[in-house]
Amino acid sequence: MDESIRLAHGGGGKLTEELVKKVILPYFDNPILRELDDSAVIGPIKDKLAFTTDSYVIKPIFFPGGDIGKLAVCGTVNDLAVKGAVPLYISMGLIIEEGFLVKDLVRIIKSASIAAKESNVKLACGDIKVVERGGADGIFINTSGIGRIIADVSSRKAKPGDAVILSGSIGDHGIAVLLARKEFKLRSSLKSDCAPLNGLVARMLAVSKNIHTMRDLTRGGLGTILNEIAQASGVSIEINEEKIPVKEDVKAACEILGLDPLYVANEGKLVAIASIRDADRIIRSMKKNGYGKGSSIIGRVTTGMRGKVILRTGTGGKRFVDVFSGEQLPRIC
Repeated sequence: MDESIRLAHGGGGKLTEELVKKVILPYFDNPILRELDDSAVIGPIKDKLAFTTDSYVIKPIFFPGGDIGKLAVCGTVNDLAVKGAVPLYISMGLIIEEGFLVKDLVRIIKSASIAAKESNVKLACGDIKVVERGGADGIFINTSGIGRIIADVSSRKAKPGDAVILSGSIGDHGIAVLLARKEFKLRSSLKSDCAPLNGLVARMLAVSKNIHTMRDLTRGGLGTILNEIAQASGVSIEINEEKIPVKEDVKAACEILGLDPLYVANEGKLVAIASIRDADRIIRSMKKNGYGKGSSIIGRVTTGMRGKVILRTGTGGKRFVDVFSGEQLPRIC
C-alpha cells in the first residue's frame, strides 16, 4: 500500500477498497461493518433512541493523552451517555488531505478502535473522502452515534435544592492541546483528559434514579455548561471556587496566558445535577470508576436569580459566571 494518501484513495475504486480493508477493517471488524454496503442494518433496539453527531477538526491531531481518532469516538460516546443513553453504534466519516501519511492514519484508526472497544460501541458504517493538498489540514473526522435511552435526564430538569456534582479537575484537555502546539515556551507533563464516560455514567444511574441533568464539559467548559443548564431549567446555580479542582499546571498556564479555567475545554469530565439525598451515594459510585476518582459536590441549585450562575470565591465574595462570548482556544475538538 502507498505510504501517503492520494486523491484516488477517495475515489470509490480499488484504492478506496484497499484503504478500507487494510486500514479500517483490521481495527473495527464486526459483522455489521463487514457487509460494506451503502447502509448498515442495526437492531432491533427497544425503547427510545438518542442520536448525535459531531465533527472533529482539532489541531494538532496528536496531543498528550490522545489524538483526533480517540477524541472523535469519546466525544460521540459521551454525548450519548450524558443524555442517559447506552451507546450502541457509531459512524465515522474521514475527510483526508492528499499526502497524509498512511502510518498516521493507521495510528488514528487504531486509537479510535481502542476507545470504541472500551466504550463497547460498534462502528456500523463510514465514509472516506480525499481532498486536494491544503484542503483539510491533514484530517477531519465526523462521527455520529446511536444509543438506547435508559434514564430521563435533561438540561431542563435541574431543581432547587439539587447538588451540583463534578467528576474531576477542569481544563486539562484545552491546556494540554494548547501547549502541544508549541506556540508558547511552556513545559508541562499535562495530558488531555480525553476518555469515554459511559461506564462512569452507568455506575451513577445504577445507584440513583434522581439524577436530573448530566452534561459533558467540552467547548465552553464548566462555566458555559452551567449557564446553559441554569437558563434551560429556569434556576440559579451557585458553585464554590474552593471545591472546583484545577491542576497546578492548568492554573499556571491560565495565569500566564490570561485564561479562566472555568471556560477551558475538557473531554473526559461531566457535571451532574442530582437530588441532594442521593449525592453522596452517587459520588461513592463515581469514585469506583477510574474516570470519576476526583468527583465531588461543588455547589447547589437555588431559587435565586433565574438563569444565572454565581461563583462563591475563595475570599468569601460572589461574582457572576457569564457565558463566554469569545473563543479562548480554537481547534480543541
